[in-house]
Amino acid sequence: MISNFFWGASTASHQVEGGTHNQWSEWEKANANRLADSAQQRLGWLPNYNEIKAQAENPNNYISGNAVEHYLRYKEDFALAKQLNLNALRFGIEWSRLEPKQGEWDQDAINHYKKYIKEMRKVGLEPFLTLWHWAMPVWFANMGGFTKKSNLKYFERYVKKISDELLSDINYVITINEPNVYATFSYILGNWPPRQRSLITGLRVYNNLAIAHKRAYKIIKSAHPNINISAAQQIVNSKPFRKNNIIDITMARLANYTWHWWWLNRTKKYHDYIGINFYFTDYYKGFKRHNPKSPLNDLGWYMEPGGIVEILAQVAKRYKNKPIIITENGCADAKDDFRQWWLEQTMQALSQTKQQNIPVKGYLHWSLIDNFEWADGWWPKFGLIEVDCRTQKRTIRPSALWYSKFVKKD
Repeated sequence: MISNFFWGASTASHQVEGGTHNQWSEWEKANANRLADSAQQRLGWLPNYNEIKAQAENPNNYISGNAVEHYLRYKEDFALAKQLNLNALRFGIEWSRLEPKQGEWDQDAINHYKKYIKEMRKVGLEPFLTLWHWAMPVWFANMGGFTKKSNLKYFERYVKKISDELLSDINYVITINEPNVYATFSYILGNWPPRQRSLITGLRVYNNLAIAHKRAYKIIKSAHPNINISAAQQIVNSKPFRKNNIIDITMARLANYTWHWWWLNRTKKYHDYIGINFYFTDYYKGFKRHNPKSPLNDLGWYMEPGGIVEILAQVAKRYKNKPIIITENGCADAKDDFRQWWLEQTMQALSQTKQQNIPVKGYLHWSLIDNFEWADGWWPKFGLIEVDCRTQKRTIRPSALWYSKFVKKD
């Protein structure tokens, strides 16, 4: 189907490493009881609530703690990735490990990531390095994080350190993960740290993240001109419920523009490829989202994986056929009931992109292993590989075996 292609999976440092100390880990401790007490109110509508009830109502669910010990077990996880015939892996650098105190660098942490990248290369995995995936040092958060443009100099200093120490054997960098999701959930909806609810602050953060991306691009390119740089923007395929209804059409276009095109348009000169995260197709009827009632994943998200082909076509048209890499794509599915179907539908969509000459160069599934899913904690399961957090035992899911066979055949 597709040759010279990256077949891989993705992870994020805070979600898998374990033992991190950052603004998220501090927030977890302060909010675990509140999240457990409000679980019925927040999640009771889910069809599978009775199955997740005990875990969702347990405060321990909301503490990342040792996570899945990827920081210690990365060689084991790399071996599993190769067992699945993958040739690429997206991973994150944990800023709070490198710079636990302002201006003080932890050389042991830097050396760890050097060994990590070297091992990835050794086993034949192309590293996709993410600079920032929502977690930040406590000291940076206490300064206001990305709410202040004046704070961007600290992010630039961090990027410069990574550029100096860790990019000698890296071909692909992702600067920022889902700036739209972070700005919305942390500063507009107030569901994530620091739990602010201000549209103005959220928009300021969103804009500052665009500036941060452009500055990071310049810093890295000045030292490593051959590295391919992008961000990982979450893109939703928003569509009118009634194809000929002007209100539905307008709302879908407005949703697409505000959610992803606005940011990508402002950073488009600073992308060597376009990294996209795709999970959602949304339908708009009147002024509201109006999605079908099924099929739903464990988080209650409507699933239409084939919708990715429409988004890929739009990205290619808007950004003049720059290479596209799918940096995240998957579904929460603890029983592994839907994941193979999701993968099959997505692979069919990728086949269509070749027929349409859409320049997709890679597919990185979310995620390689089960992970800590932010404010939802441990019960959502996205991994190709199941992880028992009590024993840290890894088990390849049947859907992952299907994916590995598909990749090998390709």
